Amino acid sequence: MTPAGDLRAEFCPDVSPEDARAQCERILSSPEFRAPERARNFLRYIVEETLEGRSGRIKAFSIAIEVFGRDETFDTQNDPVVRIEAGRLRRALERYYLVAGQDDPVLIDIPKGGYVPVFARRHPESLPVVETEALRSDPPAVETHKVVPRHLFHRWAVVAVAVGIVLLGVVYAVIESGLFRQSTVNPSTFQGGPSVLVRPFVDLGGDGNSALYAAGLTEDVLSQIARFKELRIIGSETSRSLPAGAGVADLHRMLGVSYVLEGAVRVFDGRFRVTARVVDAGTSTIIWSNAYEEDLRSGDLFKIEVELANKVATAVAQPYGIIFQADERRTANAPPDDLEAYGCTLRFYGYREVLSAEAHAAVRSCLERAVSLHPTYATAWAMLSYIYLDEDRFGFNTRPDRRPLERALDAARRAVRLDPESVRAHQALMMALFFVGEPEEALRLGAHAYALNANDTEFLGEYGSRLAQAGEWQRGASIIEEALLRNPGNAGFYAGMLGFAAYMQGDVARAITFIRRADLQKFPLYHVIAALIFARAGLNAEAAASRRQFLAMRPRFFDDLDNELAKRNFRPEDRLILTDAAREAGFPVPLASKAGTGMQH
Repeated sequence: MTPAGDLRAEFCPDVSPEDARAQCERILSSPEFRAPERARNFLRYIVEETLEGRSGRIKAFSIAIEVFGRDETFDTQNDPVVRIEAGRLRRALERYYLVAGQDDPVLIDIPKGGYVPVFARRHPESLPVVETEALRSDPPAVETHKVVPRHLFHRWAVVAVAVGIVLLGVVYAVIESGLFRQSTVNPSTFQGGPSVLVRPFVDLGGDGNSALYAAGLTEDVLSQIARFKELRIIGSETSRSLPAGAGVADLHRMLGVSYVLEGAVRVFDGRFRVTARVVDAGTSTIIWSNAYEEDLRSGDLFKIEVELANKVATAVAQPYGIIFQADERRTANAPPDDLEAYGCTLRFYGYREVLSAEAHAAVRSCLERAVSLHPTYATAWAMLSYIYLDEDRFGFNTRPDRRPLERALDAARRAVRLDPESVRAHQALMMALFFVGEPEEALRLGAHAYALNANDTEFLGEYGSRLAQAGEWQRGASIIEEALLRNPGNAGFYAGMLGFAAYMQGDVARAITFIRRADLQKFPLYHVIAALIFARAGLNAEAAASRRQFLAMRPRFFDDLDNELAKRNFRPEDRLILTDAAREAGFPVPLASKAGTGMQH
């Protein structure tokens, strides 16, 4: 009898501890359970803790320490090792039950949202009738797991296994019959963005463990790229289920995918070499390829795999990245009236490149039309929030009906409600909150978005800038530097903020280096920062030139300096520093001003 307060009964409703342990060992001993040793230790740990009645201890922190050997300084927010490994373990279990465990008496699953395993006994007679993924008109989405109510788990788990078995047998017939086709847009469920199929990375040999490395890298890339919510990701299991020899053109015809990400792994002489490429499925054209190489003797293999996966995912999926550039070219020549809602997101990134009132007006109209047609399109709402915010920040196309900050906040909150895991939605809400005077809540949301996806350079630049303005100059600068390394194409913005941060930390030489790389025309307030830096360095002629250029563009900026500062959330001590510096640089700061100049791109 289970002791009172013991949690075993909740997670093992009809499976004895002995049977659960036996099933765990059956899985671990199977050659079809393709998981590295760390994932195997992960499974052993969570199974044993649950069976011993200690499921309440199964948290990311305890797993990191007891399974992965991390110390007490482990940071669950900034180190994704447990989340990544849990995703890999879930997929390894899914594959095992599809390939080798069809007749196993016990099912083990790890519902997404936690790390506590759930056990269920197989009940074939209880199978309900379900619609398989292959019979839907929409292309399959990224393989993911929803948290299933525990009292219903055994039924759902059995259904998942049965559907997987049936799917392998019917997918080809379904494809040939024409039922598997490219989806049409449904306004009630519109998600937007191109679809990307991630194929399993190919093992090119060279080491006895190279096949395992290839499988691990595939799962890491899939885990990282799935965090970019503007894309619709189709996972590697889908491509494995397709007919042998299916080419890129076949994938486009069968699944309606826009792009295919594929690659290969080779291990030789202690080196880990990865090649990756993106193919336009519609034209079979290679639009990007790259090679990465690491020395396996220089560090932990897991860290090397994750870092390589980060590089691939960032290059391919980030805003302004390979896929978005290709899609922008694809839609550039389409008639304006025929652009779909996704085309508005491409226009948004184009607007962010130029920051002009003309581009702002066009993108605002496009996005407002998009959310009217597709009210559940979270990314469009997030981008529209930014557009409304820029009415206030830059004075672009202001409207008399409602305050732009209110509209920005409303749109951002709607985006987060629609997609709680969207980095772009949280980024928009972070910015709106920051500018309505709630910096602490804004930065809390920023930390959450950073945990969701630390590879999104568009977000990294904004989050680092907000941290810096709130007084965390060093931490903010380090995050901006990370964004600069991953996306040199946006260096004009990053360099200006890095120069500002260096100035505030007293490193004038470094500040000069960065401010000279900044795009002063695109971000006019960088002229103010440049004037402060040059004046501090004694470069008076350059300081005067920057001052004149800024005042020519914004002659009334210093008239209401206190208001400019209030909406940019500088600390009182930083305001005083900047006030004195602005006066020294020759700006017309009113003597009555008690605060300092605030800069914001």
